[in-house]
Amino acid sequence: MQEREEGFALVGLESALLFERPEEIYARVFREMRPRTQAPFVRIEYCQFANADCFVRLEDGGLHLRVSDLFQGAPAPVVEALAHILLCKLFRREVPKTFTRRYRMYLNRKEVRRQAHLVRQIRGRKFLSGPQGERYNLEEIFDRLNAAYFDGLLGRPALGWSRGASRQMLGHFDPSHNAIIMSRIFDTAAAPPLALEYVMFHEMLHLRYPVDHAGARCRVHTREFKEAEKAFPQYKEAKELLKRL
Repeated sequence: MQEREEGFALVGLESALLFERPEEIYARVFREMRPRTQAPFVRIEYCQFANADCFVRLEDGGLHLRVSDLFQGAPAPVVEALAHILLCKLFRREVPKTFTRRYRMYLNRKEVRRQAHLVRQIRGRKFLSGPQGERYNLEEIFDRLNAAYFDGLLGRPALGWSRGASRQMLGHFDPSHNAIIMSRIFDTAAAPPLALEYVMFHEMLHLRYPVDHAGARCRVHTREFKEAEKAFPQYKEAKELLKRL
């Protein structure tokens, strides 16, 4: 009900902003935040980024914006929300939740997610070293876990090792490139095999349980995901091993 009401509010707001160009929206939001400062000229450059990246800087009396072309042609309320987010970042202010929610709802629209996914596939670069490491072969580990816990039903994605032995990102699944990348920290004799298998199992669960998009929310680890993860044998022991890497 809340999302439906907000949807009606967006329609009215878009009508009110219909005749404002994006540059005018940014200038207006700037004046709202800095009423005593002379309004700068606004220059917007739409860029072919691999993600929904946007950047802003205030320089030589002008507000210069480099905005992902995913926002080119976006509804006026979304442009206004993005303007508030970028200018709040520029002036180190907290972003009002109304604008954060509106921004997220736009990016969570099915057609926008589809376009963003396609953009990442085409423009994004993915380093893939291949599954064979110094000590372990990721295809062998994937196939063994697939047979043991997924009845062999998961299609094998591209598998590879990271460039470095990262402790911050032990593994990740990239849906745009259908790839699982594992940290090289596991490809050593010192790393417990159980820790490697658990992280691989975790990333495989992302194949089984995709991200849940609902309104402004984006849940990567759903309840079903978490329940399935805890079913991993020696779950607690594996989590403790990761803390000691």
